[in-house]
Amino acid sequence: MTEPSAVNSRESKHKLTNIRLTEKEHLKQSPSLSFNRRQHKRILIVDDNSDIAFTLRIGLENNDTAMQVYSYDNPVNALIDFKPNFYDLLLIDVNMPLMDGFELCEKLLQKDINVKVCFMTSGEINMDAAREVHPLKSIGCFIKKPITTDALARRIRAELE
Repeated sequence: MTEPSAVNSRESKHKLTNIRLTEKEHLKQSPSLSFNRRQHKRILIVDDNSDIAFTLRIGLENNDTAMQVYSYDNPVNALIDFKPNFYDLLLIDVNMPLMDGFELCEKLLQKDINVKVCFMTSGEINMDAAREVHPLKSIGCFIKKPITTDALARRIRAELE
């Protein structure tokens, strides 16, 4: 597992914990696994709470072996490290410091307009109003936290179909 790294000076004093093994590290541990895009769905989770990001990543991967999950607890670093045409679905927390989920989504969609997006929030949100303000066709679902990993995996599979 990668060690947390201090965010460079251009970003603020927040820390990033990229708590996902890279494909190369993962292949070293499990060389028999194939990361064929048709078999695996790549999910990017961005949530400023590293415990939630980690729990969702582990829960989804344990629930569905076809999901390859990457997670960030810092939206700025998720944006910097984002790889276009790599992820099948983005799961983004709405309320984050530095950049809220909608701002992050707009910037990520400038890099990859074809990726699907789901938002998570523990607060109340008027989905119709949010869709009016952010009329992006890529916005799929709004997920209310807390949610079980089983329910989250079902929602993600439904969005990817």
